[in-house]
Amino acid sequence: IVGMCPQDGLPETNHVAFRKLAEEDYPSNFECSYVMSSTPVHSKIYSWCAEDKPLYAYIGSANYTQNAFGNTQRETMGLANPKDCREYFDLIEKDSIYCTHGEAEDFVQIYNDKEYYGRRIRKSKVPATPKKKIDYASLPYAKISLLDRKETLPTRSGLNWGQRPEYRRNPNQAYIRVPSEIIKSNFFPERGMDFTVLTDDGKVLICKRAQANGKAIETPHDNSLIGEYFRNRLGLSNGALVTARDLRRYGRTNVDFYRIDDETYYMDFSKTRN
Repeated sequence: IVGMCPQDGLPETNHVAFRKLAEEDYPSNFECSYVMSSTPVHSKIYSWCAEDKPLYAYIGSANYTQNAFGNTQRETMGLANPKDCREYFDLIEKDSIYCTHGEAEDFVQIYNDKEYYGRRIRKSKVPATPKKKIDYASLPYAKISLLDRKETLPTRSGLNWGQRPEYRRNPNQAYIRVPSEIIKSNFFPERGMDFTVLTDDGKVLICKRAQANGKAIETPHDNSLIGEYFRNRLGLSNGALVTARDLRRYGRTNVDFYRIDDETYYMDFSKTRN
């Protein structure tokens, strides 16, 4: 349950990602709802149950984020009465609406955080408006080539990682190779940490850095998703071999990444940017 919505609203990127987790990625294992009409809820409570019977509970300072449970900051959590915590959860849930509900956006203020973060970096106090475009100039930026150092597209790695029939791989499996200088710059999250990638054509990809030194950006839930995405943009059929000629015919051989925050990025693969 996201509790501070009555006061803070909810970033559009979070709302889109929550819906994707609930509807597409983990429909049997993930539910999310937003407090919509009561006093904002700032509690951080975690409860474990077995067949709805409360077993354990913790309460403390940690938000439900990767940063809170990683190594980047200190948090304090303590054991609490599991029955009391479950009753508190049930009480709060009555004032919430599921993220997948058709009227969720009518009851919760969803704001364009891409515009918000761009303005915040410039220390502007002008309120965010969903109708304005992203201010790319104010966001940290990285350009990544989809080609190798010889300006060719490998036939068994990168966008063609799944082109290995002897291993019975899905031929759509792919990843984006991250150059060493970008790895060293800490532009992307640490290896193994999930982050959200919004695309210029309105899609959402849940990504992660993998392989040695985190040199590959992949879609960990299903590595074929990122390959399907690029093949669709290039006008290729599913499973097709991607070539440098396909990229050049499309109009570009690289992608631009913009960091909105530590866990949210914008990826531009539009034909209008070179």
